[in-house]
Amino acid sequence: MKERGSWPLWEVFLRGRRGLAHQHVGSLHAPDWELAVQNARDLYTRRGEGVSIWVVESAVIHASDPDDGGPLFDPPADKVYRHPTFYEVPEDLKL
Repeated sequence: MKERGSWPLWEVFLRGRRGLAHQHVGSLHAPDWELAVQNARDLYTRRGEGVSIWVVESAVIHASDPDDGGPLFDPPADKVYRHPTFYEVPEDLKL
């Protein structure tokens, strides 16, 4: 088993009993995914509110840079039919 200081960091996602999606609830260190799931269960589901746990090693998560948000999330110029200005709202439509 690895020394505790060299254990990788795991991100924990939990789906509650009434939840439709997993939500990030925290992070923890563990030597492997199996112990990460067990530790996440012990740490984040003390009141029995969880029905599913995901653990993801932080080192394998890739994210976009917030500074690149404009070009990444702007609608493409070659698909104008996706822009809200492409559609005309009928006059008799009540909003």
